[in-house]
Parts: sequence; structure tokens; C-alpha cells
Amino acid sequence: MRTSVIFQLLTAALALTLGSCEHKELCYDHSVRRNVYVEFDWSKAPDADPASMLVYFFPTSGDALAYTFTGRSGGQIALPLGRYCALTINGDMSERMNTRHTEDPDIFEVFTKDATQLSGGGFDARLLPRASGEESERMALTPDMIWSIRNDSIEMRDDDEGDKYIIFMPEEAVCHYTVDILDVKNLDYLHGASVDATISGMAEGYLNGHGNATDNTVTMPFTLKPSTGNESLHSEFLTFGECNTNKVSHRITVYLRLTDGTKWYHTFDVTDQVADAPDPRHVNIVIRGLELPQPVSGGGGFIPDVNKWNDIEINLPMWQ
Repeated sequence: MRTSVIFQLLTAALALTLGSCEHKELCYDHSVRRNVYVEFDWSKAPDADPASMLVYFFPTSGDALAYTFTGRSGGQIALPLGRYCALTINGDMSERMNTRHTEDPDIFEVFTKDATQLSGGGFDARLLPRASGEESERMALTPDMIWSIRNDSIEMRDDDEGDKYIIFMPEEAVCHYTVDILDVKNLDYLHGASVDATISGMAEGYLNGHGNATDNTVTMPFTLKPSTGNESLHSEFLTFGECNTNKVSHRITVYLRLTDGTKWYHTFDVTDQVADAPDPRHVNIVIRGLELPQPVSGGGGFIPDVNKWNDIEINLPMWQ
């Protein structure tokens, strides 16, 4: 009888020992750090030239860890043992950019600050006439260049042998837009060297963890420059593109101040050109026909109020 009891006790002890060993393999000692080399593979963005790269490591439990790497090459860090998903994004964005929800890779977002003043004519963004139905959209600055990617398969173990490498392959996270307004008449009447404009219905931000734009819309200002012959206007700028699933209209509104101080604007619907672009990452918008009114001179005739915005009548059709 005594032998049977001893045998049962030994069996139970052995079971506990085996169980504890198996459990240990599934746990990580987060106080232990292991050296790892972080590398960036620029195959998808060979011309990228970030001044620095940020990497956020999100453990299965606990707070995110952030590391900064100078340049585009990466470097060595000491990372606690555990499983992670991670996001990388360039760290050289200007003060016009913002991030939010940086504690969660699924809602990590990059967006831009409010645009309070247009850069060409110095117009107050709050007082501009807006496209009908889009007056409530936030006026947001256009983004800087962004490179980003997510990596979900990172695990740091204490029994790993040899050098440990984590490789990221960043991609461009913004869209390139060009706008050309052709057959412009009377550009000599323009006051200043540039023309302000806005485009509505753009995505407000970029969800780095999902690799797509957000579904809330903003209006973004940009500046057009006259061509050498003063017959066209051209602009190039970055956006977050169209919303991910929320399809809306897109209108470009041009704002001008003439040499007599009067202010004029006109809105063009460019929805089809944006939505039907062959490459949504590189959108080329072309508009034909914009005739500036002739300034009032000599004190004769009706003089428009310089504080009022006047709509330019367009008789020429927009070319698509």
C-alpha cells in the first residue's frame, strides 16, 4: 500500500515537471533583451531618401516600443523577448504632419494639420467660397512624402541561434497629383506670381497598419504656377488619394486676385478624372478654358467690391 502511494506521488510530480517545462516554452522573459539587426529593403521604393526611419514594435501585451534609425539603412537594437507586429514610417516629416492612435497598429494613422491660410495669395482658408455640398470639409494641408509598411511575423526567442534580422520593405504611402489648366486667357491681369486652388473629397489620412487611406474627407489647397507663355497653369502635389471605400465627388476651385484688387473664383468638377485615373497613385487632371475678367481701370464703369468673391463665368467646356 505504501509503495502504491509513493508511486502516485512520483507520477504526479513528474507530470507537474513536464507541464511546467512545456509552459515555459510559451512564455517570454520580457526583462531579457536580445540584439537584433533592423534592415530596410528599398526594392519597392528605390529612390527613397528619408533622413530617418521610425519603427514601432507592438508586443502581444504591454506598451509599444519605438526606435529611430538615421538614414535608410537601419541598425542594431536590443529588443525584449516576445512576439511583435511592427510598423515603420519615415521620421523626417515636417510639422505639417501628425500621427494618432500610435498605441495600436490597427488604427495607427498619419494625417495633416489644418490649412489656415493659402500660400499664394494669403487668403484666409475659413473665408473662401467652397464647392456646394462640401463646405463642411476640413481644410487640411497636403502631406509630405511617406514611406511605410507593416510586419506581423516578428518573434524574439532566447533559444534563437546566430544573428537575428528583421527586414522591412517600405512602400510609398501617398499619391502624386498633377493639375494643368490649359487655354488660360488674360493671365497678365493676375496679381502675384501664383494662383491658389483647392481640391475637395480627398482622404484625410493614411492607416499605416492597413496600407490604405481613411474614409473621412477633407479639402486640400495647392498652388498653381503660370507657364512661360502665360497660357496655362500647372501644379504638382501629394495627397492621401481617394477614400478607401467612401466614394465622393471631387471639385477643384481656383482663387485669383486681379491687379485691381478684386477677387474671383471658379469651380471645376474633376470627379471622373480622379475616379477613372489609370493609376490612382499618379493622377493627372487636365482642365481647359479659364478666362480671367479684365480689371476695371480709369475709374469708369462698375467697380466690383474688392472684399467680395466673384464667380468667373466659364463658357468653354472642360476637356476630359
